[in-house]
Amino acid sequence: MEYFIITSVLVFLSAAFGYINLRVFKLPNTIGLTLITILFTLGVFALSYVDDTLFRAERFIISKIDFKVVLLDIMLSFLLFAGALHTDLKKLREQRWPVLVFATFGVLVSTFLIGIAMFYVLSALGLHVRLIYCLLFGALISPTDPIAVLGILKKAGAPKKLEIKIVGESLFNDGVGVVIFLTIFGLASGSGTGFSLSAILELFAVEVFGGLLLGFILGWLTYFFMKKIDDYNIEVIITLATVMTGTVIATHLHVSAPLAMVVSGLMIGANKTREQAMSELTEEYVDKFWELIDILLNTILFVLIGMEILVLEFNTTYIYAGLIAIPIVLACRFISLLAPVKIFQKRLDFVPNTTLLMTWGGLRGAISIALALSLTESTERDLFLVVTYVIVIFSILVQGLTVEKLITKLKLKP
Repeated sequence: MEYFIITSVLVFLSAAFGYINLRVFKLPNTIGLTLITILFTLGVFALSYVDDTLFRAERFIISKIDFKVVLLDIMLSFLLFAGALHTDLKKLREQRWPVLVFATFGVLVSTFLIGIAMFYVLSALGLHVRLIYCLLFGALISPTDPIAVLGILKKAGAPKKLEIKIVGESLFNDGVGVVIFLTIFGLASGSGTGFSLSAILELFAVEVFGGLLLGFILGWLTYFFMKKIDDYNIEVIITLATVMTGTVIATHLHVSAPLAMVVSGLMIGANKTREQAMSELTEEYVDKFWELIDILLNTILFVLIGMEILVLEFNTTYIYAGLIAIPIVLACRFISLLAPVKIFQKRLDFVPNTTLLMTWGGLRGAISIALALSLTESTERDLFLVVTYVIVIFSILVQGLTVEKLITKLKLKP
């Protein structure tokens, strides 16, 4: 009953804050909900000096929610499947090579650049943190967040060629980023003693390629069963079963559930599947169902992001480190994109200023916070959680609000 009450409170706050945003702020949901929740939480802080009832209630809710488990083990699969379902597979296939390089090479380069830069920055601030822990931070902050990116880019009116690159990269690079994070975490925590290049490559292959293969199998089976019947109710339930059972299987096999959900979502949402396995009525219901799931979970998720401010340790030096890290993270992402863009831009007709737009439009979000929360005290959890939170809030509120203006200024709106 306790978890039902907490869920009910979160849904109520999501509905209330969503209503306020639409009536007053009129911002994209992702940005509006994060901003309103932060303002609400700060208001609760201020009110606690007079009456701490609300403060204790909000703190109780956050203490009962394992953000990492809720996001990475439950919500992420649904959100990635919904995002992939509405992504144009044909256009993504045209851009598959740059998307693949951005999501692998780009994340690796960014991880090491950020880690090395933060090592020296933290030393200059008097925070003596081991390099391996800084690389761990680089791994958790490098992947762009598909949940934050999808809604904001569509509303910003980005050129389709650019949108598919950023969205495609975001759908895949979080799975790759999590594998890199887990590998470095194993080395940093000491459980990686004896880690060899072959062990790292094996982990990467099992997680990534295992996830891709599982996603292909799930997508094909869903297509097969939907093709045999014509009943929109059962077909919607089949897609839901794909996500839920697929996540359980991926967890059991120790392969990447996010990558599996992306692949299966792309296959089920492809034009071929829609034409051969879905009637127009089924297609409409499947799309509407997953749009509603996407909106509901996104709303709850960004309310939770705003409330996570309660778990931060307000150390002034940590906040300074976070503010300094913002331009470092942006610069390292820009550098990591230079080579891939240079290689593919002529052959695939990239829009002008692709590197700049992908840097500013590559938002960080809930995945980075969830990974930061999974750190241990020995790996500088408090420090990196504050730094991550500062970067994510800047990314959502500042980058998210200005990416449309940047696109307009560069005269790239369709």
